[in-house]
Amino acid sequence: MGHTVGWRVLVGLRTNSCARGILNARGRVEESIDIGGRLLVMFDGHCGFCNASVRWLLRRDRRDRLRFVALESVSAATVLARHEVGGSMAGGATPETILVVRDTGGAAEIVLVRSDAVVALLRELPRPWPWVGVALRLIPQAVRELGYRLVARWRYRIWGRLESCPVPSAEERERFL
Repeated sequence: MGHTVGWRVLVGLRTNSCARGILNARGRVEESIDIGGRLLVMFDGHCGFCNASVRWLLRRDRRDRLRFVALESVSAATVLARHEVGGSMAGGATPETILVVRDTGGAAEIVLVRSDAVVALLRELPRPWPWVGVALRLIPQAVRELGYRLVARWRYRIWGRLESCPVPSAEERERFL
């Protein structure tokens, strides 16, 4: 997992530990993450399907609108704690969903989940993907959620579980927290 310049990730902390945040260059814990108005994509770093999806998004995000972080990281724990999602991660289990955060660290911070997160991601990509997002939005949310939950249930059986988070390439590292 990469990090942004000037930050170092806390080492040895579990996601559900009491110490949440990111150490800045002076060793102080920071509570917010500034990614310049981009969407923050939080994904299961051990899921083969999730990692393939992140690589797919990286290839198509030519306008540099997305930043990525694995749910298992301390950076993700900071956001999860603010929205009380961390309680569902007891025992090291990760949510069975992708999370997309708008206005990360801002007063209007909002977390989108499951199919709403996918629609938000598609709308940030160049054409034709925003139109695919609009088409998905026309499908009733209950039907979209059913499809999403089916994929989430079978993702490890079909695409496998990775023993560790893959290391992004040098040029991709700046897009990960």
